[in-house]
Amino acid sequence: MFYKFLLEFVDIFTFLNVFKYLTVRTGLAMFTSMAVVLIIGTPFIKFFSAKKITDPIRDDGPSDHIIKKIGTPTMGGLLILLGLFSSIILWCDLANPYIWFLIFILSSFGLLGLIDDYKKIKYNNSSGVSLKFKVIFQIIFAIIGILILEYFIHDQGMRNLYFPFFKNLVVNLGWFFIPFSVFIIVGSSNAVNLTDGLDGLATVPVILVAGCFAFISYVTGNIVFSEYLKITYIPNVGEAAVFCGSIIGACLGFLWFNAPPAKIFMGDTGSLALGGSLGGIGIITKHEIVLAITGGLFVFEALSVIIQVASFKLTGKRVFKMAPIHHHFEKKGWPESTVVIRFWIISIILALIGIATLKLR
Repeated sequence: MFYKFLLEFVDIFTFLNVFKYLTVRTGLAMFTSMAVVLIIGTPFIKFFSAKKITDPIRDDGPSDHIIKKIGTPTMGGLLILLGLFSSIILWCDLANPYIWFLIFILSSFGLLGLIDDYKKIKYNNSSGVSLKFKVIFQIIFAIIGILILEYFIHDQGMRNLYFPFFKNLVVNLGWFFIPFSVFIIVGSSNAVNLTDGLDGLATVPVILVAGCFAFISYVTGNIVFSEYLKITYIPNVGEAAVFCGSIIGACLGFLWFNAPPAKIFMGDTGSLALGGSLGGIGIITKHEIVLAITGGLFVFEALSVIIQVASFKLTGKRVFKMAPIHHHFEKKGWPESTVVIRFWIISIILALIGIATLKLR
C-alpha cells in the first residue's frame, strides 16, 4: 500500500507516476521480498541453529540424508513469509479483493504448516500433525477462501473452466466450482509439500510457476493483451502479478540459503503456503489447467505417492523404490544434485509449454 502513499505526491513529483504501472510494482515487489530474505536470512539461521530448531530426518529415507542433513534448521518458510508480506504491504493494492483472497490462503496454509513443523520439532519426529487433521483444515481454509472470493467478486465467469489449446471450449461448473476450487488449492498445496524433499528441489519450480503466472495475471487483466491472445479478460486480476513477483523474490532470496547443501529447510510452513497460493492464483486467473501444466513436476510428485500407496494397499507391492519419486531416483543411485537439476530442467520445459498454451488456441 506504500505505493499509494507515494502517489499522493504525484502532482509535485511527476516521476512518481511510474508506481501506477503493474510492471514497475512487480519488479519492486520481487526486489523487496528478495532483499528482506537475504538481509534477515543469516541471523535467522544462526538463531534457529542455536535453539536447535532442526528438521527430524525420515528414518526410511536415503541413508546419506541421515548423515548430511541431520541438524539442519527448518521452518525456513517463515523467512519466505516475512519477505512476502513485507513486499505485499509495500507494493500490492490492498483494496483489491483478489489480493485479500491470496493473503488469506497464504496466511492460513502457512499457519497450518507452522503447526505441523512445530509438532515435528517438539516431538523430534517427522510425522507432525496427522494427515487427517492437515487435510480437514486445508479443506476448511480453502472453502472459506473461495466463499470470500465469491462474496466480493460478482462475476459468473468465475465459475467457468477454460481449456487451453481451444478458443471456445468453456464449461460452466455451476455449484461444482467450489469443490473444484478446493481441490485445486488443497492439491497444489500438498503437491508442493511433497516435492520439498531435497535441497532446492521445490524452490526453483515454485519460482518458475510464479513467473509464468505473473505474466498470465498481467495479460489476463489487460483488455488489449487478453483480446490479442483470445483469453478471458478479468478486470483487476492483473494485481496478482505483483503478488507473484513477491513470491519470486522471496524464493530467490531463500534459494541463496537453500541451495545444495542447504543451510535451512523450507518446512511445511513454506511449502503449504506457497502451494496453496499458486492454486489460488490459478483459480482467479481462470488458468487452472495451465497451472497443472506449468506445475507438472508437483503433479508428478503427488501422483507418485498416490500410485505407491494404492499399489501397496491393493497388491502389497511397491511401484517405486521410495515415494515421492525424487527419493526413488536417489535409491537408484542418482546423486542428490543430479536429481534436483534434472527435475529443474523438467520444470523449465513444462513452464515453457504452459506459457505456449496462451497463443496456441
